[in-house]
Amino acid sequence: MAFEDKIKELLDKRELAKLGGGQKRIDSQHAKNKLTARERIEMLLDEGSFEEFDMFVTHRCTDFGLEKQEFLSDGVVTGHGTIDGRVVYVFSQDFTVFGGSLSESFAKKICKVMDQAMKVGAPLIGINDSGGARIQEGVQSLAGYAEIFERNILASGVIPQISAIFGPCAGGAVYSPALTDFIIMSKDTSYMFVTGPKVVKTVTGEVVTDEELGGAAVHGSKSGVTHMIADNEEEGIMLIRKLMSYLPQNNLEEPPAVVCDDPIDRLEDQLNYFIPDNPNKPYDVKEVIHSIVDRSEFLEIHRHYAPNIVVGFARFNGMSVGIVANQPSYLAGVLDINASRKAARFVRFCDAFNIPLLTLVDVPGFLPGTAQEYGGIIIHGAKLLFAYGEATVPKVTIILRKAYGGAYDVMSSKHLRGDINYAWPTAEIAVMGPKGAIEILHSKKLQEITDPKEREEYVLKAEAEYKAKFANPYNAAKYGFIDDVIEPRNTRFRVIRALQALATKKDVNPPKKHSNIPL
Repeated sequence: MAFEDKIKELLDKRELAKLGGGQKRIDSQHAKNKLTARERIEMLLDEGSFEEFDMFVTHRCTDFGLEKQEFLSDGVVTGHGTIDGRVVYVFSQDFTVFGGSLSESFAKKICKVMDQAMKVGAPLIGINDSGGARIQEGVQSLAGYAEIFERNILASGVIPQISAIFGPCAGGAVYSPALTDFIIMSKDTSYMFVTGPKVVKTVTGEVVTDEELGGAAVHGSKSGVTHMIADNEEEGIMLIRKLMSYLPQNNLEEPPAVVCDDPIDRLEDQLNYFIPDNPNKPYDVKEVIHSIVDRSEFLEIHRHYAPNIVVGFARFNGMSVGIVANQPSYLAGVLDINASRKAARFVRFCDAFNIPLLTLVDVPGFLPGTAQEYGGIIIHGAKLLFAYGEATVPKVTIILRKAYGGAYDVMSSKHLRGDINYAWPTAEIAVMGPKGAIEILHSKKLQEITDPKEREEYVLKAEAEYKAKFANPYNAAKYGFIDDVIEPRNTRFRVIRALQALATKKDVNPPKKHSNIPL
């Protein structure tokens, strides 16, 4: 064969591989408002940066007539490229080839890029759109999944791992995304479940649709499996790029810093009057966040799940920071099972990847009731306690209003190695609120008072005394548990100064194989 013919053969094979399962199936993919595997990669990475691996790989199965159907790339596109000039490794499942089903060869391709990502210390992004295991290959496909899972586990806390779900993700396939740091789903076109609607109906008799069982809305608000929901794939891909801008390449590097044109000493006068006089009146803590971070930009994680606590990424003077904040406008900002799990996982991620933590506290305590106790609030609350206590990154805490009981301890208190702990003048740090405290402390006296009016006057006077003594930040400041009581409008400047002072912080945990977090 002449040299020119060999070049033509190469180019023809490349074009054939790029067609995946063929134009008809590509058209079918587009008809479902879904992009192809290669279109997704092209949109995700910087223009012209993608370097593909294993374009000419095919499956090895000879059963069930599969040897008569062969497609180059075998249902997954893999390689590396850059996002904002930073190297990332990526795989994108191709639904046009055997429904994106995973074969032995398919799995080996993914494992190869995972291994490379670990070698060079670069993030891994997986785009999922698959019908599951390739049944014709039997245990070989199951082994392929397990090989991927093991690499997800070993990469955890070493390189950032992000999963996008842009189609079906069912059965064993769900566990690889579940092992990664962040999951992004698209509305209407993606779903995740261990067993599908047909199996559910057969086993339990329950009739449910794909969307009702495992759609983006379900996993975004009820299960908490997904961290972000996009209106479409284009938005999902932009969210991945945005998320990446806050993350380091690996656990040995610092998060990327950017030039900040937002003055560090910018005053927010409205914060001086922001906390309502009535301690039971709600407010939106996101307004506080937006007013103090760079350019009011805040990338919220788990927005629709456990909204009584807010977590996400922002910048202070160009530095990437993870924010955890109680949300008084939902369940009064109380800590419950879901909020504890949500915040604990976020804190542990930030700690693993050297991202400082800012905690904004307004918490009345843990949610009482049999549902919470039976559900294990003790164990789940301990997860958040554990996460903060274990974290060695810079930790800055600001108590905005309530910090009652054990919830005060849990929310990055000085006693859990909080580095710099501030309070607004509106802070109330106590074992419990005035009403509950008086009922306990003065129970005997209150039983003796039979006249309702006299009883009311006594309670009001006792509550006022309690508030004066305990419902303020100065008692805690007296013991050094609060480093300073700050003017709310000056919060941005004080946070930035604190983070700058802590930039060279070194803290270590005792040597161990690993901790035994209360799972």
